[in-house]
Amino acid sequence: MHIVVLIKRVPDTTAKVRASADGRSVDATGAESIISPYDEIALERAIQLRESGAATKLTVLCMGPADATKEVRKALAMGADEGVLLVDAAPFRDSAATAATLAAACRELAPQAVFCGWKAIDDDAGVVGGYLAATLGFSFASYATKIDAADGGLAVHREVEGATEVVRVPLPAVVTVQKGLAEPRFAGLKGIMAAKKKPLAEKPAAAPAAAADLVAYQPPPDRPPGRIVGEGAAAVPELVRILREEVHVL
Repeated sequence: MHIVVLIKRVPDTTAKVRASADGRSVDATGAESIISPYDEIALERAIQLRESGAATKLTVLCMGPADATKEVRKALAMGADEGVLLVDAAPFRDSAATAATLAAACRELAPQAVFCGWKAIDDDAGVVGGYLAATLGFSFASYATKIDAADGGLAVHREVEGATEVVRVPLPAVVTVQKGLAEPRFAGLKGIMAAKKKPLAEKPAAAPAAAADLVAYQPPPDRPPGRIVGEGAAAVPELVRILREEVHVL
């Protein structure tokens, strides 16, 4: 089984980002970049399947700026066999265009399975995996908390209300992953040195027609100042009144 893992370069979760001067992109100047955490979880599980013999080849596929080679090299150092970077200078791509671009690259790579996080932590869209499966005509399973090779396909565990759902997914398939699936490993010195010799192809990203356009990024409004309505039990009637008449939550 050849597995392709999609990884996205995103600002570190501790970084402070802001809108650019024109409001149409994110200014991450000075911010460290990382592999989106859910994608890194998907990568770890794919590496485990590769190590167990359930997968024979593992390719990481990333679409991003030219310096996203850093994130691809990290994935190679963790244990992936090869990397592909689709160099993309566009400040914004809607989810449908992103999926179409990734689908074109996946067709060339011809994987039996594609893993990725259920969402990227920068845009929180959470729909690229589904778009990709539909575009490729692959089976699809989402929010996986466990993935095993089974009966020529995949057994995918998903957490549902009060239970665990297990679905059998025929190959080829796209699976998006959730927290709890695996704990990403640290890349050791041996892996970092080996990554320098692993193949990393850089190609220009295709530019399919977009279905949506980004109008502007806007920060959330400032929180209003807090209110003190009293102290102890004497404050309860006024608090209840505010919750009922002003906030409308009662």
